[in-house]
Amino acid sequence: MDAEFWRERWQLGEIGFHKSRANPLMMRWWPMLNLSQGASVLVPLCGKSLDMLWLRDQGLAVVGAELSRLALDSFIAEHQLPCEWLVCDGFDVAKGDGLTLYCGDFFALGVEQLHSVSAVYDRAALIALPPPMRQRYVAHLREYLEGGWKMLLITLDYCQSERAGPPFSVPDAEVRTLFSGCSVSVLHEVDVLGDHPVFRDQGLTSLIERVYLIEEK
Repeated sequence: MDAEFWRERWQLGEIGFHKSRANPLMMRWWPMLNLSQGASVLVPLCGKSLDMLWLRDQGLAVVGAELSRLALDSFIAEHQLPCEWLVCDGFDVAKGDGLTLYCGDFFALGVEQLHSVSAVYDRAALIALPPPMRQRYVAHLREYLEGGWKMLLITLDYCQSERAGPPFSVPDAEVRTLFSGCSVSVLHEVDVLGDHPVFRDQGLTSLIERVYLIEEK
């Protein structure tokens, strides 16, 4: 599950994870974070998600991180965003219209890029990563985010032996272990297998979608 895997998915147009509208669970539960206007929100592994536009329209400063330049160029072109590309700290960066989009390795993000971030929205990052990378991903966030950060996390939980990821199964117990020491609250928990016939046809017998509010204590 290296960088080239995801770049190839974009080049081949194999992006079934991309949604044509903003995520309804995000829209329903985002107010629970109770952020101030102008707060900076990180969207890791953002692709060309419409969720970023919704967050920006709530008066937030959106920071996206994505490996694929094709994904970010598509996002900018499809929405006619007045963004300007520049090179900063080893990243190609598009800035403008309430958005700062970093093209490059998420794990290369550091204090310079994350110092102002007060919240994280993760719909497709944690579940895109195999177990060792999930540990590294969360550790990286916890190392570089400023104190008092909050996160809205959406996961999928199913029997991993019934299907290979991605998206990977991330059980509740793993979430609580990864974010040990934080406040972890389940806001929403539903079996959504009926909404995903492709997964059912692949052999899944259950597909639990959870929404978490995670807060650094």
